[in-house]
Amino acid sequence: MPFGPKNLRISCDARGLTRFGGVALLHQFFQQLGVRNQLGRQFRPRQRNSTYLVSEMIEALLYPLILGLGRVESTEPLRHNGVFQYLAGLPDYPEAATLRRFLLRFAGKRRDRFLSLIDRWLKEMLSRPQPRTSAILDLDATVLTVYGRQQFSEIGYNPKKRGRPSYLPLLCFEGHNRNVLGGGYYSGNTRANRVAPALVKEALEKLPSSVRKVHVRGDSAFYDGKFIDFLEENGASYVIAAGMKRGLKKRLGGLKYQRISQGVCAAELQYIPYGWKRARRFVLIRRPVPEEPSAQMHLFKMAGFTYQTLVTNMSLQPLNLWRFYNHRSTAELIIRELKDAYALGKIPARDFSANEIFFQIVLLAYNLLNWFKRLCLPTSWQCMTLQRLRHRFLLVPAQLARPADRPTLRIMPTHTYSAEFIEISKCIKKVRALSEPMN
Repeated sequence: MPFGPKNLRISCDARGLTRFGGVALLHQFFQQLGVRNQLGRQFRPRQRNSTYLVSEMIEALLYPLILGLGRVESTEPLRHNGVFQYLAGLPDYPEAATLRRFLLRFAGKRRDRFLSLIDRWLKEMLSRPQPRTSAILDLDATVLTVYGRQQFSEIGYNPKKRGRPSYLPLLCFEGHNRNVLGGGYYSGNTRANRVAPALVKEALEKLPSSVRKVHVRGDSAFYDGKFIDFLEENGASYVIAAGMKRGLKKRLGGLKYQRISQGVCAAELQYIPYGWKRARRFVLIRRPVPEEPSAQMHLFKMAGFTYQTLVTNMSLQPLNLWRFYNHRSTAELIIRELKDAYALGKIPARDFSANEIFFQIVLLAYNLLNWFKRLCLPTSWQCMTLQRLRHRFLLVPAQLARPADRPTLRIMPTHTYSAEFIEISKCIKKVRALSEPMN
């Protein structure tokens, strides 16, 4: 029977070790795209602390978000990890207070230039690897509960922490490749359907010129006559979950329902809600109440049935329309991942502008990793969550050595995905750099 060592000696003199071996791949991908070079040309002056450039500070915020360190305070181990700093191309790693001061300064003076640069990157990456002729805009909002006295936090709709102040992030995703086309950061008492037109307008401007058809999907938070008028004026087709108001409830009993799937029936009607200019097509989906009904599956219950109502200007049959709308649930999964894996729910400062620019950096981190998955990872890995990818190629124990005076990152041969690690590095070298802006 084997026993453990009896006279084990422990020393702390190992050198060149890190648990963030996958940072080498991220840095290689960022360099291949030219992220730091373009940030450096966009923001030439140094910060007050001359140790760090603006591009280095932004990367110093991107890496911990992708690696799962979360809060700004959790980045302290990176200040003592020289191998990480070398692999990331950073002269040093800033303190948490330095990162907060950077967010405060950057949000006030350079926010618009930063967002315009990200928009240009996004517009180009939407056409890779090949241009698309259609786009799907998935709209969704979430609630970030605030604990403290953060600026502009207000009491609004908060299903989990009623009566507490919050922020309202509003997000727009592209349904085909899951990119974040845009995001707005508002006080908790903001109504999503009131600010949605501005977000959709910005998203439409980011779409490449090859896109001819635009479809918009949204839940009941975007059910508003003015917003639907805006979509029709911009030539977009839409399907939005409708709120079950009193006038619509009265129509349920007199409709003729047809079976469209097992246990699912549908009916249609032309209806003018109060305050709307003209009638729209409403599709009602009716299903029997399950034994344990889920709050996410229905909007209204009556006489043993659950009803889901969709308003649309599309000509799809009810079953196809219902299935098309249900694919919008991917947006809810992405928001959950942004909160859990990308620290979207963390509030780094009391200043609203600093929190808003941190929110935009979180979205940039998500998009960069989404591009990385789509262009460099094996096909079977491209739909994996960030948590799973961290264990496969980001949080990889490695040693930095210099045989023959050449920097070499040594991965343990027992690592399960060492062959994929090498193959990903080769794929990164084939990625085309982002185009330079026209003067």
